[in-house]
Amino acid sequence: MNIRRAKISDIATLVSLEQNHLQDELNAEQRNSSLQGQSFNQADFSALVNQHWVVVAEIDGAIIGYVIAGRWSFFKQWPIYRNLLNRLPKLDYERAKLSEKNSCQYGPIWIDSAHRGQGIFEALVTFLKKLVGNELPYMLTFIAEDNGGSFAAHTRKAGMQVVDYISFDERDYYLLVLPTNDSFF
Repeated sequence: MNIRRAKISDIATLVSLEQNHLQDELNAEQRNSSLQGQSFNQADFSALVNQHWVVVAEIDGAIIGYVIAGRWSFFKQWPIYRNLLNRLPKLDYERAKLSEKNSCQYGPIWIDSAHRGQGIFEALVTFLKKLVGNELPYMLTFIAEDNGGSFAAHTRKAGMQVVDYISFDERDYYLLVLPTNDSFF
């Protein structure tokens, strides 16, 4: 397995994976209903690869997982992220006051179901954390309350801490934070 930063040549594959697996986090009753996951198109992935952070896991040249992190300047075009940014000054996080300037949005992360449980999640997050840690001390993400598998992975395997609980668009979410580099403290 190879973990690396995404390249321009990966964008078409990432867009295809994003479209094909958009509803993986939703249970059977939620799929094809009003609930939709975040979806990135070709232009979004181009911006993310060129100006932010995208990390891929590949086996024999095939991408079997990826994780994204981006500055708020990219993500605040969507209402849920603007909502999160407005909440940052009110958060009670023991290490620091979280802000648009000292954090970024982490996620989504996706791993092919045939390769889950093999350490790929941890490898992707560790690699991403090092990249982001060169510029920002914190990554934030939100996970739907009903996505227990993702919540367990992020809190147990990635060591993320819950800093808030929010409701948005008739769905409830945990807001989590992950310090990227202990040298910031």
